[in-house]
Amino acid sequence: MDREGIFEDLGLRDYKVTWDYQEKLFRDLMAVKLKNRSFTPAEQERQVNRLIFVEHPHVYTLGRNGSDNNLLVNHIQLQAKEASFYRIDRGGDITYHGPGQIVGYPLLDLEEFGLTLKAYIHSIEEMIILSLLEYGIEAGRMERATGVWIDGQDNGQARKICAIGVKASRYITMHGFAFNINTDLDYFNYINPCGYTDKGVTSLAKELGEKQDFEKAKLIVKKNFEKVFGIKWIS
Repeated sequence: MDREGIFEDLGLRDYKVTWDYQEKLFRDLMAVKLKNRSFTPAEQERQVNRLIFVEHPHVYTLGRNGSDNNLLVNHIQLQAKEASFYRIDRGGDITYHGPGQIVGYPLLDLEEFGLTLKAYIHSIEEMIILSLLEYGIEAGRMERATGVWIDGQDNGQARKICAIGVKASRYITMHGFAFNINTDLDYFNYINPCGYTDKGVTSLAKELGEKQDFEKAKLIVKKNFEKVFGIKWIS
């Protein structure tokens, strides 16, 4: 049976503003879930799952278990690059967000979807893998390396096209994925992406040799999210 949710495309929006918005939605979803424990199924309030798409101005984020050493520039150099930096509460290490990148923030109750956290991350990877296939690009997973990779079985050629970092509490999720479409990859030179020093980063534009239709890419990812998670959007 399809689950219901709300889809929002926020366009280009500041990272901290979006993080605060996510936090509010996360708390609201958690409050409903906890309150519903006191009611029969017929009395329970509907939980509202969401998927948010957004682009961010240049920003680096460091997960709760990440190392400061993976940021290779100081704060003065960050300012020169017109980039900001935040330590945040997701899993994973350091990553970059910027224009031309689809950042997706699913706020889901995984119990409603029958998913463990591991299966949820696997499903996000599957959604991106399916989306890349529509461009004729074969991608996959790497053992002990979350995200979606091209040539992931070749250490010398492996390059990440989508990073994933999530937070979950009582099976409710926030944060999510960052899929490089027309991303300026030079910004990855100032970090060890996701903590790796020996693996590359790529984008859809780089793999295909030309700038891509960003709105079309968003529609493809949204469609495959619907397919993988069995969700339909409500107004």
